[in-house]
Amino acid sequence: MKTILITNDDGFDSPALLALREALAPLGRVIIVAPSSQKSACGHSLTLTSPLRFVSVGDDYYKLHNGTPTDCIYLALHSLFADGHRPDVVVSGINLGSNMGEDTTYSGTVAGAMEGVIAGIPSVAFSQYMADDNITKDFALARKVAFEIIAKILNDGFPLPNRELLNINIPDCKITDFRGYKICELGYRLYGNDAHLHRNPRGEEYYWLGVHPIEFDERELGRSDFAAVFDNYASITPLKLNLTSYESLRSLEKWL
Repeated sequence: MKTILITNDDGFDSPALLALREALAPLGRVIIVAPSSQKSACGHSLTLTSPLRFVSVGDDYYKLHNGTPTDCIYLALHSLFADGHRPDVVVSGINLGSNMGEDTTYSGTVAGAMEGVIAGIPSVAFSQYMADDNITKDFALARKVAFEIIAKILNDGFPLPNRELLNINIPDCKITDFRGYKICELGYRLYGNDAHLHRNPRGEEYYWLGVHPIEFDERELGRSDFAAVFDNYASITPLKLNLTSYESLRSLEKWL
């Protein structure tokens, strides 16, 4: 039987996480280790200054108290797979919201898949784009996409080399309007700088960071994940952990 290890960054009780478990259950044994609370935009962070604790919430279903998605995969492999057996695939998601362009560097969802490939396990991050009217409340399309992709990996093998992962974003549309899959590059995410200043009853200042509208530009290939998702395709982007800018090595040597 195949084994699928799942995490997310929206917390162990996210309806999208439960939808993912339901979608993948026909493919093998599904084990969930997810954060006990919301950890969106935590990036690839490990918890080094406080203890972590597994709390069982059902069969093959755990929340990690105080943990990040990276903690969840790291400790699951250390503790739940201590006999040397490894999951056949690590799946992170389904995230409530997209992870496209440079948003991938903030994403706890993408980081969960990063930790999987660091351990040498095929890994995929799934994110559900949610428009203002949020058509996909039942995650029907996301379940379909997750099942098809993970089934193909389990049947045909993982298509990427070591330390590379798949980042998949699902459009906010009905299944009948879904146009299929596109292999994409990360688009160029355009950011604002939005923060809201408030004061508590004691007069002390605090800030809430704002929500940025999704705006983007195309890059060299002109086939961004943003454009695909907005055109009702699921974007599939291969990501690698090596951040070296090889095209700048020579110019940096000249500069130095």
